[in-house]
Formats: sequence, structure tokens, C-alpha cells
Amino acid sequence: MSETTLALTVLVVALALSFDFINGFHDTANSIATSISTKALPPRIAIVLASVMNLLGALTFTGVAKTIGGKIADPFSLGNGLYIVTAALMAAIAWNLITWYYGIPSSSSHALIGSMAGGVVAAAGFKAVNFLGFLTIMEALVFSPIIAFIVGYMVMSLIKLLFRRANPVKANRRFRTLQVFTAAWQAFSHGTNDAQKSMGIITFALIAGGFQQSLDIPSWVKVSCAFAMALGTSVGGWRIIKTVGTRIIKIEPPNGFAADLTSTVVILAATLLKLPVSTTHVISSAIMGVGAAKRFYQVKWGTAQKIVTAWLVTLPVTFFLAIGAYFLIALARSLF
Repeated sequence: MSETTLALTVLVVALALSFDFINGFHDTANSIATSISTKALPPRIAIVLASVMNLLGALTFTGVAKTIGGKIADPFSLGNGLYIVTAALMAAIAWNLITWYYGIPSSSSHALIGSMAGGVVAAAGFKAVNFLGFLTIMEALVFSPIIAFIVGYMVMSLIKLLFRRANPVKANRRFRTLQVFTAAWQAFSHGTNDAQKSMGIITFALIAGGFQQSLDIPSWVKVSCAFAMALGTSVGGWRIIKTVGTRIIKIEPPNGFAADLTSTVVILAATLLKLPVSTTHVISSAIMGVGAAKRFYQVKWGTAQKIVTAWLVTLPVTFFLAIGAYFLIALARSLF
């Protein structure tokens, strides 16, 4: 095994953990935005709770990691696998930081998957992409927010019906209490899905570098990715929290409970099906669905439009960013 291979593998692991850390304060902010907005939890307690539950969620499942590690491309057949993953992670991290800076809740999942596809195409052409696996992943990414919107609308409509004669003050107090539990479960569900994506990328790199011969996720990969995401969560993504918690709808405790419950169910269902979904898309869509059920005209559709636009551009932008990053790496290799 050459020193270059070892050095590249170490670099990939470092980049993947950095991506997980950034994902922690970028995407996990979504999972606690509603509970902070409704004052169900103080910000610091919400962040600690989310960090712990993300850690537990990340350590619980590995199915999504295997999907990411083997369904976009075959890591056993790519000769430049380490360079592909390096370029993909550079592109995904760059896009996450750009969208975080502007407070746009874009999808880390879209960023990573778009970047991986771009890196594979740059290295080996379109023929190297496993289009059947890629389409399976894309179907999950596309349909999950639609499902979240519909379920959110239904859950909020049911709450309106059941509590139409309830005392508003007492109802709000009860829903704030319930939000503590739904926020915890939402953070747990985020960990079960999002942390696994970096686990899959690291495993892809380990196979490409010749360090292992299967898609099984090593224990040290699970633990390191889980802790990286939990650490990122502890930092807190206040820009994203502000957008999700205040700029889509005016969130009250019943809305927050309905949105949290909806997104938790959708994300956990996807995890059990071993499908990667965008927690950002799911949570934002659940909030939109809940808002539409309460008062359609009060949803700030201008903000929603900006979020949807970010969703649409993330895949192509990261695809081409990864291609650019791969060719820069290739140029550096030829010079040095």
C-alpha cells in the first residue's frame, strides 16, 4: 500500500467528518427550530437534547450508509475512488457553507449525492454511474417532501378538529410539553438518516483504498461520524433556525408538534427502508403542510419558494462543483 493511498484515505476521513460536523449545525438546526420558536425548549437545552439524540440515532442504524456506499457507483471497480470521494466532499462542504452563510436550509443529502455523481462522472464517465441505484435514491429524495407536506396537512387538520373547542392557553401548554418529546425524536430520526451518509462515504473510500472488501460499516466509522454530527449540533445553526422557525409560518405549539411528529415519522420510515432522504426537505415541507392546513394564506410562500429553489439547484450545482474539484485534483497530481 502506497503512502499516497494512506494519505488520501486519511484526508477523505477528515473531510467526511468535517462534512458531518457541518451537517450537524446546518441540518440539525431544522430539527429543533420549531421547539425553539414556540419556546417549548430554551435554545441551549434544545441543542444539548438534539446533540444527544443525534448521537444515539447515528449509532442505531447502518442501512442508509450501505445504500450511499454502494448504490451510486461500484466502489470495487473504480480505480480513482479516493480522488472521487475527495472531490465530492470538497464540493458538498463548499455548498453547505455557502447556504449556511445565507441562512438557506438547503439539503446536505442533495449536496453529497450530487457531488458523488459529479465526481464519478469526472473520473470514469456516465457509464460508471449506477443509474438504477441513483434513481432509487432520487425517488426517495423527491417523494419524501411531498409525502411530508401531505401528512403534515392531515395531522394539523386532525388536531384542529379534535381541539376546536379546547381552551387555547391550556392547549398550547400541553403541546409545548409534547414538543419536548417530538423534538427529541426528530433529532434521533435525523441521526438515523443523515449521519449514515458520511459513514457510507468513508466506507466507499476504505474499499477504494483497499482497506476492506465489503460494505459493512466499521465500528470506528459509526462512532466517529456520530460524534462529529453531535459536536456540530452542539454548535447550533442559528441562521437556519431563524429561517425554518420564523420565516415559513408563524409557528405555535400545535403547529410545531404537528410538524415535528410528521417529519419524524417520514424520516424514520425512510431509514427503515434504507433510503437516504433530505431531513431539510422533509422538515420544511412538513411545516408548509401544517401551515397550509391552519391558514393557507399565512404561509410565507415567498420564503418557501426560495427554499424550493435551493432544493432544485443543489444537485446540479454540486454535480458541477465536484467535476471542477476533481479536475483541480487531477491538475495538482500532474504538477506534483
